[in-house]
Amino acid sequence: MSTNKKEKKKSSYEAKKGTKRSRMGCLRWMLWLIHYILDSLVDFIFKFIYDDANRKLLIPVKHSFLVESATGLAEKIRNKELSSEKLVQACIDRIVEVNADLNCVVDSRFQEALAEARGVDQFLESTSLSVDELRRDKPFLGVPFTSKESTHASGMKNTFGLVSRRDCKATVDAEIVVRVKAGGGILLAITNVPELNLWQETRNNVYGQTNNPFNVNRTAGGSSGGEAVAIAACASPFGIGTDIGGSARMPGFFCGIYGHKPTTGLISTRGMTFRTGQEKEKTMVTAGPMTRYAADIIPFLKLLVGDNVSKLKLDNKVDMASVRLSYVVEPGDLRVSAVTKEMRSIILQAVTHLEQQCGSQAHQLNLPGFRYSYTLWRYWMSKEPGNFAFDLGNKKHEVSWLMELPKMLMGQSQHTLPAMLKLLETAVFPPVPAKWAEEETTKLREALIEELGDDGVLIFPSHPTPAHHHYVPFFRPYNFAYWAIINVLHFPATQVPLGLSRDGLPLGLQVVATPYNDHLCIAVAKELENGLIVTCLLVLLSHITYN
Repeated sequence: MSTNKKEKKKSSYEAKKGTKRSRMGCLRWMLWLIHYILDSLVDFIFKFIYDDANRKLLIPVKHSFLVESATGLAEKIRNKELSSEKLVQACIDRIVEVNADLNCVVDSRFQEALAEARGVDQFLESTSLSVDELRRDKPFLGVPFTSKESTHASGMKNTFGLVSRRDCKATVDAEIVVRVKAGGGILLAITNVPELNLWQETRNNVYGQTNNPFNVNRTAGGSSGGEAVAIAACASPFGIGTDIGGSARMPGFFCGIYGHKPTTGLISTRGMTFRTGQEKEKTMVTAGPMTRYAADIIPFLKLLVGDNVSKLKLDNKVDMASVRLSYVVEPGDLRVSAVTKEMRSIILQAVTHLEQQCGSQAHQLNLPGFRYSYTLWRYWMSKEPGNFAFDLGNKKHEVSWLMELPKMLMGQSQHTLPAMLKLLETAVFPPVPAKWAEEETTKLREALIEELGDDGVLIFPSHPTPAHHHYVPFFRPYNFAYWAIINVLHFPATQVPLGLSRDGLPLGLQVVATPYNDHLCIAVAKELENGLIVTCLLVLLSHITYN
């Protein structure tokens, strides 16, 4: 009798549990449907606001070498097949040609860069160093590069997009700028950012809005948006990005280039906005390479990590047959728009190609932690060093949304709407429960480490859609979450471009690995570039340069 009661009680409990799951499933489906309808409505409205059919196309590139890789250009300079001065002048000319339409470069040092380039050419005429020695010690000798305005570069504007800092210039180089210069790179210009690097679009009240080179009606992403645009438009061979919530990978995706977020904690943060590099708090932010070609990532990354390069395995040759594959098509965060058919298709094409190369079947993951991507990122952002309201006041006073919002409504505020929304969120929204967030982060991190180990990669969506029209993020403020969750985990990830959508906009995905396995991400990115999308890459370049 007692056993029967226990069985009935257990059966009743399981039935209730099943009913609860069914109700939650229905609720999730209803929320997804509402989100889908709203997204469709927003797309419909913005197609009327912007006339994509008659969008302006960029001026064609005049010098074919501008579409080459940074490492390839460095090799030509070392072998005296191309002078550094000619390359720098060509990049300057390209910036002048496209910047009126794209607004990516906001300050420049053209004459100084030309003088440094002539110095490189003279050095190569007299040096006794071999080509191999030059390649090892100064891998980017004579190649110009760009960096975002919020990263300190001596003598260059350093406003972070704040009107109160309009006249500020950096007095010293950030550590990452120092390292790229030490590797032979010539700083050419600095590029646009959102206000305080916060938003999914590159727009501020100092320099204005940056436009996507594939379609000026579309976003370039943020916060390294100006950087991605300059590289994609062949105005800069390579550049330094920073990434705290997808800030290098997001514009990399929208603009059809590579963005690599390294394993967190390996690169000095000195000179990134207000950071000194001495902060005691843990951070999600890191600098990372932004390039047109996968081959440029490793030599660039070696410069950025400096002495920490020994913690990575960048010189290890990766045998694709030994790489295990996992993938996610729809992470499931209901705050985020559904992944479109085109984006799903490109992920599955990449997985199929990699399965053929690796000789094993990929494992599709469905981890509950991904459903909280934005919420977990929001929690860990609250643990970052600094005070946003105080930083917004240029560390002289705290900006109050109650005081600032009326000014904004009257068109008298110095600040952007995204900054106000961030202040409002901090003041009004309840904080994310710490215990829950830390437990969920640990569970997701441990589950992925167990799944991937030291020989596996995760193919993961970059974004639900290709680059959207300007201002759409105000209606979809959480869509960056699938980049941001990787920052939460402190994992490395490479943003890989994968051709064009039916609207002529870049597609792509992320390749993710466990900490210190950046080499796996980059190896898979190279495989996709070489084996799957070599023709797509040519389409990307021709779309920008020759239409």
